[in-house]
Amino acid sequence: MSDQHIDPAGNTQQFRAFAQRSEQEAPAKKSPLLPIVAVIAVVVIIGVAAFLLLR
Repeated sequence: MSDQHIDPAGNTQQFRAFAQRSEQEAPAKKSPLLPIVAVIAVVVIIGVAAFLLLR
């Protein structure tokens, strides 16, 4: 193992700090990008389908 790696389970205080930090960072990483792209894709597909049907 590397000497630079510090095991957060080394003692209780370090583990608690690690667990709290992980819980606080998780919700901040969610991005609304996927739903926005999905809506745009659906609108484009419906538009293309309507164009082809009404032609």
